Amino acid sequence: MKRPGFPHQYHSVIAGRVRRRTPAAYAATARVLREHFHWTSGESLLRSFESSPGKLRYFCSECGTHLIAERPEQARVILRVQTLDEDPGVTPAMHIWISHDQPWMSENSDIPWYSEWPPAQ
Repeated sequence: MKRPGFPHQYHSVIAGRVRRRTPAAYAATARVLREHFHWTSGESLLRSFESSPGKLRYFCSECGTHLIAERPEQARVILRVQTLDEDPGVTPAMHIWISHDQPWMSENSDIPWYSEWPPAQ
């Protein structure tokens, strides 16, 4: 998927439901106007289900990746930013639903962080 006409900001969602639906601590999402969003390939591989009344979630039928969600009557789709092939050119403007954060998932400064694998022990 290529970068759509991207909004000037997006946010990361830390809600508990995100952890249950994805293998991630949070999801970076952007609300993109429909006229700025289009599939560049693979549209025939999409599968969807109605996760709550009126909300459709779309997944790749080959790998299972959650790509977008939508409420068809709304002007914007909810894009999973981490699925883009290109840098969106902006960073998250805020973190929301942090009341759902878990203490064991915090970015504790006492724990080492590595850009890739840790040094050999």
